[in-house]
Amino acid sequence: MTRKPTQKNAKTTTKPVPLRSRPDRKSITFGMVAQLTPHQGLADNLVRTFGLDPVDYDGIRDATKEHIARAAEAFGTALNEKALQIHMQRITGAFVSSAFGAAQFYGNKKSAAMELTSKLLNDDRDEDRDGPLGFESKAERARLFAAEMALQSFALMAAAEGAITAYADITGENWKPYEAPAAPAASVARKSAAVEMAAFQAA
Repeated sequence: MTRKPTQKNAKTTTKPVPLRSRPDRKSITFGMVAQLTPHQGLADNLVRTFGLDPVDYDGIRDATKEHIARAAEAFGTALNEKALQIHMQRITGAFVSSAFGAAQFYGNKKSAAMELTSKLLNDDRDEDRDGPLGFESKAERARLFAAEMALQSFALMAAAEGAITAYADITGENWKPYEAPAAPAASVARKSAAVEMAAFQAA
C-alpha cells in the first residue's frame, strides 16, 4: 500500500526585518524657549491688566544658579570632571525642557482665550454670553488663565537661564542640548551576511 504524500504547508518566506530607526526629535534650545515665552514688557503688562503678582525674573534666575552651583560643590571628589559635566548637562536640559513645555502650554491657552473672546462678538451664540451674576464668563476665565500661564512660563524661563549660567560657570563651556550620536552605518560585511542569510529563505 502506497502512502499518499502529505500535503505540504504553503511556504512562508520571512524577510529580514529592518531595524527601526529612532524618530528624529528636535533638540530644545533656550532660544526656542525665549521665542515662545512672554518677554519682560509683556509680563509687566499682564500683571497690571489682570492684577497678578509680578515675577521676580532676576531673583529666580540667580537663585537657581546658586542652588545648582551649591549642589555641584557638594559632590566634592565623588564625581570626576566628565561625570559632573554629564550630570550638569542632564540637569540643565531638564530645566530648559520644563520651560519649553510651559511655554507651549501658555501658547495653547492664549489661543483658546483669543478664540473664546472673538466668539463673544457674535450675539447669536448664547453659550458665550456672560454667566449668572457673580460669576465670570468662560472667556474671562480663559483670559485670566492664559495670563497666569504666561507668567508661569516666564518664571520657568528664568530658572532655565539660571541653570544655563550655572552650567557655564561649573564646566567652563556653553550649554547646548544633548544630541545622540548617529547610528553607525552597517558595514559591508554585515550587509553581505544579511543578503546571504536571506538566500536560505528564498522560495
